[in-house]
Amino acid sequence: MDHRRFTGWLDAAIEQAEKSWREGGIPIGSVLVDDSGQIVARGHNERVQSGDPTAHAEVVCIRHAGRRRDWQTLTLVSTLSPCPMCSGTAILFKIPRVIVGENQTFTGAESWVKQNGAEVIVLNDPRCVELMERMQREKPDLWAEDIGE
Repeated sequence: MDHRRFTGWLDAAIEQAEKSWREGGIPIGSVLVDDSGQIVARGHNERVQSGDPTAHAEVVCIRHAGRRRDWQTLTLVSTLSPCPMCSGTAILFKIPRVIVGENQTFTGAESWVKQNGAEVIVLNDPRCVELMERMQREKPDLWAEDIGE
């Protein structure tokens, strides 16, 4: 599979992650893409900014998508491997494809997503790795809080 077609989508998710970091939050971003390749929603982790522990990038992005009936045609793109909560949200709405920017710094519930019939594509983009490594280096307590340690 030619992963170059995902580059623009991942770029948009990275923009969201960088936005969160600039706001003092966790640098994880996400976008939802329709079957024509258009981004229909964007989101970034807002846990720090909002005080909401469920405000992960993927959940925020799905919230921004609003009420829809075409979930089964969408693609979820995230800069980091989705945690069990975010994976469960994708499973609940039967999103058939999840594109992961990287899973080296954290591997979420990818196998569970696959077991529920979705395709998982891991890009291991160095920009996404650097975002998380920077947070782990500069804000280790925030990283531990985000992954529930």
